[in-house]
Parts: sequence; C-alpha cells; structure tokens
Amino acid sequence: MPRSPDVDAWFETKAHPAEAPMQAARRVILEADPRITEVIKWSVPTFMYKGNILSFTTAKTGVGLMFHRGSEIPGDHALMEGDGDLVRTMRFGDVESVNSHEAEIQAAVKAWCEWKDAG
Repeated sequence: MPRSPDVDAWFETKAHPAEAPMQAARRVILEADPRITEVIKWSVPTFMYKGNILSFTTAKTGVGLMFHRGSEIPGDHALMEGDGDLVRTMRFGDVESVNSHEAEIQAAVKAWCEWKDAG
C-alpha cells in the first residue's frame, strides 16, 4: 500500500480532530487497488488513478469522501449522496463507520479503476 510522504506530512502538520476516521478511510481507499496514488491537491488528501477519484472533505468529527465524478462511476453505490451533475459524497462519522462500510467504499473505488481501464 503506497503512502505519499506529502500526505503523511499533511496529517502531521494539521493535527485534525477527525484524523482517526480520515486515516481509516485512507487505508481502505489505498487497499482497494494497488494502482491508486495519493497526493495533496486542493489542500486535502486526494486519491488518483487515471484522474481524480476522490478527495477528503472534513468535519470536526468525521470524514467525507468527495468522488469528483461520482455520478459517472458505473454501478449502484448506495452510500453515495448528491444530485448534482458529477459530484457524489460518502460521509462517515467515525472509524467504526468507515470500517463497517469498507466493502462499499472499495467497490466504488474499484469501479472507478475498471471504468478508467475500459475507456
């Protein structure tokens, strides 16, 4: 599971109150597919494979996963919220919530990777 030193440094300097669920989500996302990379983009951790998959949105007690083109990811991803043209978000309040929805998060990330490989 490749981790970016820039993302490690972001966590070290931010000391964010929602670091625990963000780190849990980071692990789940990076474990979904070995081709995924992470960078700091738009001042937050962003996960990529053949484009931007998702970025963190944060609150004091949780983490949101903002899928930049979530409406286009093939398949039914029931945890994705939003009705805009592109963006969809999954929200998790704590580590337990992230961990209990690991399969759903990884399914969306894997669907992105498969879609990009097919295109």
